[in-house]
Amino acid sequence: MFQKFFALAYNAFLETLRQPIYGVILVITALLLVNNVSLAAFTLEDDNKLLLDLGLSTLLLSGLFLSSFSAAGILSREIENKTVLIVVSKPVSRTLLILGKFVGLVAALLVAFYLSLLVFLLCQRHGVLQNTSDPWDAPVLAFGFGSLFLSLLAGGYCNYFYGKEFPTTTLAFLAPLLTIAVLATANFDKKWNPIPFASNFVGGQVLLATYLVFLNILVTSAVALTASTRVGQLMTLMVSTCVLALGIASDYAFGQFESTSHLAALAYWIVPNMGPFWVIDGLHAATEQTTITMDYVGYTTAYAALFTVAILCLGIALFEKREVGG
Repeated sequence: MFQKFFALAYNAFLETLRQPIYGVILVITALLLVNNVSLAAFTLEDDNKLLLDLGLSTLLLSGLFLSSFSAAGILSREIENKTVLIVVSKPVSRTLLILGKFVGLVAALLVAFYLSLLVFLLCQRHGVLQNTSDPWDAPVLAFGFGSLFLSLLAGGYCNYFYGKEFPTTTLAFLAPLLTIAVLATANFDKKWNPIPFASNFVGGQVLLATYLVFLNILVTSAVALTASTRVGQLMTLMVSTCVLALGIASDYAFGQFESTSHLAALAYWIVPNMGPFWVIDGLHAATEQTTITMDYVGYTTAYAALFTVAILCLGIALFEKREVGG
């Protein structure tokens, strides 16, 4: 069983990476993160706070679109094309198929989130240029674009001489090279002067906030895969977006009416509450009460895991009754 599960997960992982929309969304995410550095300058308050808001929002929206389109690509499209029959006709249960698809999808989303996080860290390190006379962050530009150039060069070389797939090969080179770029940048200031390691980077609280954003994406990916058992790509995106929007506004839309309305109480219990995963306002408040503690991280991780399991159980139940032949 474990061999079948691993094969399903690995196949879903590779299939997700090879989807053209995966690379397109990754490129758009990187461009938006870089563009945020200039966009955040148009504020009368703390530009770097806005840069942090925009960066985390970009990571969240990127995860939403990636999970929705990828889930539809690896499941609903296979159901529509009847290719899923090849798998379910073999001694593979539908439960194992859904779980394998989900693990492969999450693995691919983790790769995308990690790469986007590295770009996010470089952009946060660069910061907003308050004046036109402010210098660019030379190490960020040199190491960041240098790693991208080397990855594209290596991907093109392997594709031309060895017939390797360009997108997946480029990603395989980009992940370690961009990691090295971030680590190398952490040793210098804007003018290449040596500094204590990572002293100019964001603090641990921001990193914990990005982890909570990924938990949000984890729940959203379970919603997307569950929706894909019944509907197509566009409807999967709509369902995921609605659940995410309602989840973020859950406390305001349902929580405050929980004691006075049975319908609001029911909706408050059914809709995943995404509020605990979005802590940017607390980071800006910078008070002891809004500090992200490890206990809070543990509770939110358990909450995300339980809701993910519950949503996947619903997806398995829906898929068990889905007609995939004929």
